[in-house]
Amino acid sequence: MDQTTPDASAPDSSGAGPEVATFGAGCFWCVEAVLEQLDGVTGVSSGYMGGDVEDPSYRDVCAGTTGHAEVVQVTFDPSKLTYEALLGWFWQLHDPTTLNRQGADAGTQYRSAIFVHSEAQRRVAEASKAAAQAEFRDPIVTEITAASIYYEAEDHHQDYYRLNKQAGYCRAVIAPKLRKLDLED
Repeated sequence: MDQTTPDASAPDSSGAGPEVATFGAGCFWCVEAVLEQLDGVTGVSSGYMGGDVEDPSYRDVCAGTTGHAEVVQVTFDPSKLTYEALLGWFWQLHDPTTLNRQGADAGTQYRSAIFVHSEAQRRVAEASKAAAQAEFRDPIVTEITAASIYYEAEDHHQDYYRLNKQAGYCRAVIAPKLRKLDLED
């Protein structure tokens, strides 16, 4: 599996190049299917972050014992899509008020999390979380923490929805989410 350190995936502080954002919002297949459709997103990779086991597998993470969250790492062009706008999509695409759960997926690996790659991202994420709270009756439980080592998930998890649209989970969970967000399914 590929891995990158926080320094290697940190956004370009000059503002001249692409930036990286990392989000946990339940199943990474769902998050990837949404974010890869956004204008300004140049790449989305499913993987794991936030745990204490080196080079975890999907099976390891699903067991809930590694401390990792299923995440997507997004590369985006901030001249077309700001980090703040990307966070707006993050709040819409999942329920940030449920602790360690998204729908039927339960466990710390499905937690709502924003892994920040800079102090600037932290400030924007904190402000965005405070603003988003007005849209939810229950308190937002999303954690905002420093990005750590990112481990890319196995190949068959990449572009999962696009390659498996007829799979039961894709038809029952992902396609309705995309329609709800007025995105292509």
